[in-house]
Amino acid sequence: MTRPDLNLLVTLDVLLTEGSVAAAARRLRLSPSAMSRALARLREATGDPLLVRAGRGLVASPRALELREQLGSLVQAAEAALRPQKPLRLDQLEKTFTLRSREGFVEGFGPALLARIAREAPGVRLHFLPKPDKDSAPLRDGSVDLETGVVGDRMGPEVRAQALFRDRFVGVVRAGHALAEGGEVALARYLACQHIEVARRAGPSGRQGPVDEALAATGQARDIATTVAGFSAALALAQATELVASVPERHAAGLHGGMHRFPLPFAVPPLTVSLLWHPRLEADPAQRWLRGCVREVVAEVLGGDPLGFPG
Repeated sequence: MTRPDLNLLVTLDVLLTEGSVAAAARRLRLSPSAMSRALARLREATGDPLLVRAGRGLVASPRALELREQLGSLVQAAEAALRPQKPLRLDQLEKTFTLRSREGFVEGFGPALLARIAREAPGVRLHFLPKPDKDSAPLRDGSVDLETGVVGDRMGPEVRAQALFRDRFVGVVRAGHALAEGGEVALARYLACQHIEVARRAGPSGRQGPVDEALAATGQARDIATTVAGFSAALALAQATELVASVPERHAAGLHGGMHRFPLPFAVPPLTVSLLWHPRLEADPAQRWLRGCVREVVAEVLGGDPLGFPG
């Protein structure tokens, strides 16, 4: 079945409003002959004469009068759907956004982000979720609005990414540990200790983290005493044992007394933590506002240049 030309709805609405082919033509900036052809097509589509000559004018048929009751709202709804979105009113926005991130993000930036949102959009709520992997499926299926993390090979090629800040790995031990004394930590001293590995997956994954990859490139390996799922657990163990934790420096920035951090005695590629979102949300005003909030809060909390290294 041939689909009707929906442009004819606008034409019919104007014809019924004006009650004249000539007047409708002027309003739609068409020639009278083009409007007459449009009326002929409308009659064919509806199977009704619609407008019938009466003296020098036209009168609507019963079918046309019936349609006139529906057309106004139909045309207005169609025009509204095709207009640009209204300006975002943050004071009227009521929405819950879901943000998925690795550990440390909520602790480091959550308070400032929540305070910023409460000031600008009191009706907005944030739902923070942990990020156990780099799979971009939650962004793709819409269950997550935003993510933060390091761009990986498991991320979908369509996902948008914008750098938030850079970080680098440092070593962390308890106060009084042998590596906390005696000045610069040489590679031999570092390797002589037992270490905590941070791995997202249980069991052998066949993939090393950046610290072990950097050591392997020099032909060396750490003595791994235990494996944990996150940096917070690694720091807690390091504080209570003789084990060494190697964690991102910004994650260790909030350490209290009783811990000592030091530069790693070998080169490890820096980390770039990015803001990630799906392109279908690119132009949404509320989503753009939220992304701007996250970027600006991160810059304010870190101060200076967030894409530089911690001081």
